[in-house]
Amino acid sequence: MRLRGTTRRRAVGATTAAVVGLSVLAGCAGDEGKPTLNWYINPDGQETLNQLAEECSTDEYDIAIQLLPASATDQRTQLARRLAASDSSTDLMSLDPVFVPEFANAGWLSPFEGELADTVLDDDVLEGAAETVVWDDEVVAAPQWANTQVLWYRKSLAEAAGLDMSQPVTWDQIIDAAAENDGTVGVQANRYEAYVVWINALIQGAGGHILDPETVEDGRDAEVTIDSEAGERAAAIIQKLADSSAAQPDFTTSNEGTSLGAMYPDEGAGEFMTNWTFVYKNYEGLIGSSGGPADEQEFEDLGWARYPQTVEGEESRPPIGGIDIGVGAFSDHPEFAQEAAVCVTSPEAQTALAVNEGLMPSRQSVYDSPELAEAYPSDLLTLFSESVDSGGPRPKSAFYSQISNAVQARWHSPRAVDPSTTPQSSAEFLRAVLRGEALL
Repeated sequence: MRLRGTTRRRAVGATTAAVVGLSVLAGCAGDEGKPTLNWYINPDGQETLNQLAEECSTDEYDIAIQLLPASATDQRTQLARRLAASDSSTDLMSLDPVFVPEFANAGWLSPFEGELADTVLDDDVLEGAAETVVWDDEVVAAPQWANTQVLWYRKSLAEAAGLDMSQPVTWDQIIDAAAENDGTVGVQANRYEAYVVWINALIQGAGGHILDPETVEDGRDAEVTIDSEAGERAAAIIQKLADSSAAQPDFTTSNEGTSLGAMYPDEGAGEFMTNWTFVYKNYEGLIGSSGGPADEQEFEDLGWARYPQTVEGEESRPPIGGIDIGVGAFSDHPEFAQEAAVCVTSPEAQTALAVNEGLMPSRQSVYDSPELAEAYPSDLLTLFSESVDSGGPRPKSAFYSQISNAVQARWHSPRAVDPSTTPQSSAEFLRAVLRGEALL
């Protein structure tokens, strides 16, 4: 790939093996007079991101990795503080898609324009990922990898429960199946962003929304719609799991990592688990190790299916996540930074992230590539891409941080969720927060 103003660009390796032996580039100085672009990344996929930073550096600039905290909330806070202070050293940043509207609305992102915008957001980008980088009719970030959740499960557990996993299954079915067959259901229900991901997916799966999608971009004037039949159905599922023997011991503090070990327990039948795309590579890398499958045969007992339905017969709306690359509006080198953003989100870069790190592409052509065909089962690739393309985004609002925290405040603890009261009380509190009448 050769970009405007670039005199040398090493090809990003397509990769068939994990990148190893790379030193962290954060804080290194470039050649005298040669600018260094700071790229703030989250901890996921560090080895390959280090490689991309090296390979996307050119004769005109170097890219230096700067590591953000593990929590998406803490990542937002650190970047927001820098950008609110017009920090010129924030050149590139890896953003959770839900924070893109806030940063764009505040004028903290440098939009891609003209041919560069067409390159970033061509027809190859899956719809669910493309939606996350557009704000006020501008392309304000570049999709790098697209995350989604699917239902992971032990085939032996589903068979014992008599479930036909080739057909859509509901939350009620998997909770009952796990409870009746010495299994569990793994979710993310700690008081943090991933709990809102679950709540949002449950509500959308019942045909509803936390905020009216027609008014969501109105900011503080958006119509709150969480107090609905869909909200009640979502609350009923959370209540059912909380009251079930299928709930894992750490249910109220569960996160993406805590439920992984329950798939291959020392005792018990395993689990059904909703979780992100990294799970497959995680277990593949743990064969024969503690917390993973004992051997290849046990690994082959791992199954996957579309995210469970909230309402039987109504298509589920899998969560959408991932990482978008934004360019800081106050960067001293915005053109270089945007060229670098195109490079680190290229098909070759996305292939490397998927094969090495289990971070799946935002482009359909990469799902169709021979490298991914070798690294993943074909039906799993199809499930991932279809889930991203048809998934349900969280509210696309410049005030998403307040929205998320308001929902968490009224829906946590999950053991206290009540369909008759929780949706209504959360709606009242969310309206007050948006109007500035209540503090988080």
